[in-house]
Amino acid sequence: MRTHHLAVLGGDGIGPDVTDAALLGVRAAGERFGFTVHATDFDGGAEAYLRTGTALDDDTVLRLRSHDAILLGAVGDPRVPPGVLERGLIVALRVALRQSVNIRPVRLYPGVTSPVTTVTPDNCDLVILRENTEGLYTGGGSLSHAGTRNAVAVQNSVTTAQATRDTVEFGFRLASARRNRLTLCHKTNILVHAGQLWQDVVDEVAADYPDVEHDYVHADAMCQHLPLDPGRFDVVVTDNLFGDIISDLGATVQGGLGLAASANHNPTGSAPSMYEPVHGSAPDIAGTGWANPAAAALSAALCLAGLGERDAALALEAAAASVLAELPAHSGPEMGDDTAGIGRRIADRVIDIDPVAVADPDRSLMSALATLAPAHRPG
Repeated sequence: MRTHHLAVLGGDGIGPDVTDAALLGVRAAGERFGFTVHATDFDGGAEAYLRTGTALDDDTVLRLRSHDAILLGAVGDPRVPPGVLERGLIVALRVALRQSVNIRPVRLYPGVTSPVTTVTPDNCDLVILRENTEGLYTGGGSLSHAGTRNAVAVQNSVTTAQATRDTVEFGFRLASARRNRLTLCHKTNILVHAGQLWQDVVDEVAADYPDVEHDYVHADAMCQHLPLDPGRFDVVVTDNLFGDIISDLGATVQGGLGLAASANHNPTGSAPSMYEPVHGSAPDIAGTGWANPAAAALSAALCLAGLGERDAALALEAAAASVLAELPAHSGPEMGDDTAGIGRRIADRVIDIDPVAVADPDRSLMSALATLAPAHRPG
């Protein structure tokens, strides 16, 4: 029997709640498809930082490397200044573990309502690939004369061909496994140097994928096209900051941040990839049962795909989507739909649902990841 070793960073607020609920579905998938999961909890987030003064230390990174994949719940706490945990833990892990490709599915599942009335499940199924380790999002800088009229802020941005190529090559491979369309999203008319580097890499890699059509859209134009015509896109590649923005717009199109999953992917398998729901830590509802664990379950499905468990990933995705479709608009603990209860419903559904109930396996993201993503196997 196959065994997968998962590192679990529940983090802050609702993070541990939704992660525990998602793990129910992972274990149910293992029971059905013949693998076991060994989960190890790691102490990370606000409590660890307040206790030690360090968001992430070298020993933790070393111990994380000994696992096949990482599940992250959420980080953020009002007792910690903004940016300390986001940059000191999440961004630091992305860089340290070479998780250079951020994968953000934008998919409207049947039964889920988009706030954009023209969007339907038939025309909303794309993937945004965001370069995950450099650019303005991770760049350093300085602030001089803070608090005065002479204050000067400098924020640095560095774009390298190798990190860009990681994202672009993975994008073409993913597009060739889906609908053979790739779009570069940037701002080449203003960020002329970084934009030219991205375009040069896309043009060079495209020569190896003659069956994949590729085009370009400005980042500001994307903010119009994505909500009005998401069916125009299949795989979108973009830089770190633009990707952070347009993927949140995509999450709104698909029903909200609370339904959005993500993967921080190491494309070579040299270190574990990390999977996390996109929503925040919501400390005001931690432990109350009000958090919907669907995004955590969908992120866990991405994790199973990254580990090569195709049918298990499809089943967990289908189970989470089907339970989502059954939840009333104003569900919550008072309606019997608390966090753990929804997690149990998803896990129960995994046992007997058709693994391809909500996905065409020939172009499914889960199927493609199971084929394309090299799992990290330490030792």
